[in-house]
Amino acid sequence: MLNSTRIHWIKRKRIFSFLAASAIIFSLIFINPSLATAASGGRIGGGSFKAPSAPRSQNYGGYGGNNFRGYGGGYRGSGIGFPFLLPIFGFGGGGIFGFLILMSIVGVIVNSFKNSSTISSPRNNEIVSQSGNTTKVSLIQFQIGLLASAKEIQVKLRDLASSSDTATSSGLQRVLQDTTLALLRKPELWVYSNIETGSVPFSSAESTFNRISITERSKLEAELTSNYSGEISTSESTEFKPGDSDQTNEFIAITILVATKKNLSLDNSANNEVITEALRLLGSISSNDLIALEVIWQPEGKGETLREEELVTQYPNLKHL
Repeated sequence: MLNSTRIHWIKRKRIFSFLAASAIIFSLIFINPSLATAASGGRIGGGSFKAPSAPRSQNYGGYGGNNFRGYGGGYRGSGIGFPFLLPIFGFGGGGIFGFLILMSIVGVIVNSFKNSSTISSPRNNEIVSQSGNTTKVSLIQFQIGLLASAKEIQVKLRDLASSSDTATSSGLQRVLQDTTLALLRKPELWVYSNIETGSVPFSSAESTFNRISITERSKLEAELTSNYSGEISTSESTEFKPGDSDQTNEFIAITILVATKKNLSLDNSANNEVITEALRLLGSISSNDLIALEVIWQPEGKGETLREEELVTQYPNLKHL
């Protein structure tokens, strides 16, 4: 009788997890905004989510400290306490970044339900639950809209893409530091911003990071300049070539996506002081704490433009400064 009751309980949990995941996927299908005509862009990044070989290891996966909050309080977006439930139903807030983190959490919950379904032998009469690495990873998505006169920042990113060693943590840290410095030196060009942070379990950090990356990269018509994990490529197409945007271009959009061992919680207020502090904190992340990085920007093609209506359509969470 006890085993029968336990099996029914496990079945109910599986049904609940299936319905929860289905509701989230259904919401994503219907709330994802249609994107404006995309411009080409560039990408620099790399990293590794490999687990540490020993607890005291300094590799990418070797995390220290237990200062991360739980799911209910560990997420920062636009002031919503419970992690990004309202954005699912179209009320704004954490945006796509928060939504993907929530999907990651659901995946962890579903996996925990599956693991809890393993019943031990009648001798010990216990349910065996397998737990993975519970260390958490901080994810930061920093987005900024710049005036088109920031063409020198485009040139700086292009130079970084051609010269940086993105196969090493020190090379990635240099890219992050140089990118944040380039932005800090041009505060007069800042027009829009969006900063979102969250912490997710190590077991789901890579998949969450990749989902966010794919979402941002899908906004580009093509990646004309790319340096990812040591592989450098530039467009050889006669139609699209890297180069300065057209003089009529109005804006440049830059996304910095970071996965780090460091517990960072950045403010999402739209003002220059907050952006300055956020850039300083990002630039100060050490190579030992940096797990993965992506810097994505558009436009990148010669003669391309990114008008204000295109900027706010493709990046709906941007706030005007």
